[in-house]
Amino acid sequence: MELVYEGKSKRVYRRGGVLLLEFKDEVTAGDGARRDAAPGKGRLAAELSAMLFRHVEGAGVPTHFVEYTPPRTIVARPAKVVPVEVIVRFKAYGSYLKRMPVEPLRPFSKPLVEFHYKDDKLHDPLVLEEDVVEAGLADAGQVQLMKKYAASAAEALRRLYEGAGCDFVDVKFEFGVLEGGGLALVDEISGDTFRLLCNGEHLDKEYYRKTGDVAGLLKRYEALLDLTRRLLAR
Repeated sequence: MELVYEGKSKRVYRRGGVLLLEFKDEVTAGDGARRDAAPGKGRLAAELSAMLFRHVEGAGVPTHFVEYTPPRTIVARPAKVVPVEVIVRFKAYGSYLKRMPVEPLRPFSKPLVEFHYKDDKLHDPLVLEEDVVEAGLADAGQVQLMKKYAASAAEALRRLYEGAGCDFVDVKFEFGVLEGGGLALVDEISGDTFRLLCNGEHLDKEYYRKTGDVAGLLKRYEALLDLTRRLLAR
């Protein structure tokens, strides 16, 4: 296998005509400024991503997902990743609160879809749709398709967890152009990429950002995985 990319949370290998995404047993925060070993986290993120990729595909969103290979790898179709993050917000939280004077968790009248240029050194700045097009990161049609797919996937996730009375706050997606053509949701869908409050408690990486407690995070990721299994089995 050829190692083609290594990021903060996973290593990506090419094997024949597919990619293997191996999730690391590590957790980071602050654009990688804080990093801790987190034994078992790779399995939790990989298995959850596999389930949620299938779930959003059922909502009509194409993804690069092929199959889950236990314990911590997913097989995916190769794609040229668009270097932007597409964030869908249902309530005010995170970086939104740094730029707008509103109370935390204030609901929006409709979901907000934002584009952020993916660059840790620049702290993933908010950019305009026109910025994405003018910089040549994606064409206008792809920008609109990313907005459409992100909104559909986010709504599918919100409705899923609403079934347990949980509050799906926001989610970050990445997209890529598949080698055979067509735009697809790529990377992962896990507690590292969305915020979920259940009974007022974070079952996502926000807990680690606030506390630095790895053991507590892993317990919450186990609970998140168990919850998702139960909801999808209904």
